Amino acid sequence: MLRRRYVASLLVAGLCFAGLNAQQQFVLLATILDPEKNTPADNLTPADVHVTEDGADAKVVKVDTVVRTVKVQLLIDNGVGIGQNLSEVRNGVRALLQALPPEVETTVVTTSPQPRFLVKPTKNREELLKGVDRLTLDSATGRFTESLIEATERANKEKDTFTVFIAAGTTSGDGQIRDAQTKQLFQQVAGKPMLIDVLMYQGERSATGGDIQVDLGQQVTKMTGGRYEFINNMSRWATLLPEFGADVAKQAIGSAKQFRITAQRPDGKSGKLGKLGISAGARAVTSVRLE
Repeated sequence: MLRRRYVASLLVAGLCFAGLNAQQQFVLLATILDPEKNTPADNLTPADVHVTEDGADAKVVKVDTVVRTVKVQLLIDNGVGIGQNLSEVRNGVRALLQALPPEVETTVVTTSPQPRFLVKPTKNREELLKGVDRLTLDSATGRFTESLIEATERANKEKDTFTVFIAAGTTSGDGQIRDAQTKQLFQQVAGKPMLIDVLMYQGERSATGGDIQVDLGQQVTKMTGGRYEFINNMSRWATLLPEFGADVAKQAIGSAKQFRITAQRPDGKSGKLGKLGISAGARAVTSVRLE
């Protein structure tokens, strides 16, 4: 979330809901940071927050604190697109796990021939690293889209959780993905407490698909504020993955603690919501969405 530009007083971009019907009250979920400490605000009252609709003042009814546990799901393509680069894959995954913040629950899934748990959810760093030694290559193609669908579905079943997904895929596979599957994925991602990072490698074996993974990876990272990287050299796999792991600490800032803001629409406003704005004095509003 920290990749989004800080706006100290007003956040308007991305808050135009002209096609959305609303009641007289609406609810926003916002990340609001102390810009000096770069940490979530200690607490907020309705008097601390200013919300507008089409420039007119909305009455802030209440502000609730939402606290979530940050978790990580790592999805690794171990299929034909990787070629014979098992050493680079293991080195990259191992370095990523070592770069993660301590005590973050992590799940590791391989995506070929279908999504399968390599390491089930655990905070035990030793167990995670042992899982890397069990990682092997498969002769099928990786299931990039299917693995994301299953992973986001798992995350949405959990309460009070913010999930960071790191999907390391290749352009080999996903040729049979239907529109219904991509629609399902987008529904499971849009507006949910999650962030998706994607590292996409130009597969070493040609296969149908490719464009699907690239397009989908770009869309879900944009939807969630994540990071997308495309590489054609396997040596970059081993150096970029630990960067993704180190990013989790930054991404967790503001994700573990957010504020749910209930506001009354301005007098005379009805029907579809207009353009919304939010400010919190000197504090930085770094992300906001309509609940």
